[in-house]
Order: sequence, then C-alpha cells, then structure tokens
Amino acid sequence: MHIVLGLLGTLVTILYLLDRLGIDIGGLNPFYWYRRRAFAKRYGADPIYSIEDPVHIASLLIIGAAKLDGDLTAEQRSVAHTEFEKNFNLDTKEASDLFGSAAHLLAAPQLLENQLNKLADKHASRFTREQAESLIEIMTTVAATSGGLSITQKEFIDSIRARSGTTTEPQGTWG
Repeated sequence: MHIVLGLLGTLVTILYLLDRLGIDIGGLNPFYWYRRRAFAKRYGADPIYSIEDPVHIASLLIIGAAKLDGDLTAEQRSVAHTEFEKNFNLDTKEASDLFGSAAHLLAAPQLLENQLNKLADKHASRFTREQAESLIEIMTTVAATSGGLSITQKEFIDSIRARSGTTTEPQGTWG
C-alpha cells in the first residue's frame, strides 16, 4: 500500500510541476480528448456527406451524373436549371442557388464517382418510389442533353435505378 501511495504522490508532484512550468496537462482529460476528436471528425469530413435534405441530395446526384462525362456544358446547365424549377417547384434564384451549391460540392472530378456512389448508398432509402423515378428521369434528361449518355453515366443511372428498386420508366414528382 505504501508503494501505491508513493507512486500516486510522485505522479501528482510531476503533474503539478509540469503545470507550474506552463505545460498544458488538460490534454490528458479523456472527456476533452473525446470532444476534440468528435469535432475534428465532424469538421474534417467531406461536407457532401452531411447533407440530409432529399432535394439537395437529388441535385447532387443530378449534377454529378452530368459531370461524370466531364465538365458541364451550357446546355446541361440550362436544362438543369429548368428541371430544378419545374420538378422541385423552385423559382429562378432558388434553382440557381441549388445548382451552384451542388456544383461547388462536386468540384473535385477525381473523387466524383466515389462520392456519388457513397452518397447514393447512404441515402437510397430516403426517397419515395415516385421521387426515385423522377430523379432517374431528371438525371437522364440532364446527362443526355449534350449528345446522349456515356457508358459511365448509363452505368451510374442504372445503379441508382437498382438501388431504388425502380424498374419501370420514371414518372414521379417532387410535389
């Protein structure tokens, strides 16, 4: 018992001296460490995975499907704006903001396919059947604007169709 008390006394003395020397010993607190780690995970992660609104997720998938073949053309941009206004019931400014935020979040072309697949896996159950059908229709319309679908775009749209369980032609709305 006297050995344990001696070790504890030595430990307390060392920690007190480190504190007096100006060395921060607050990092030894496990609660502080956990809170700091959770903050770093939350704010160091890719912001694309923190989006929860189905309309924003759908806009990411639509713009992402069009960008799989390269940068967006002017035709694709205008068709995407029109589709956002028509299907998501947005005015021109809201559709432009939605398009801008989706294009900004999908700015890294080397990560695009990986990001889209993870996003689709994470939020596959978030859409109703009608929304999934409408999403597939909009993705096909926007991606095929500049000369038809590429193989990569077709495979991605088919994977979205398989994840959502829709096998028929899309006809849904976002209400």
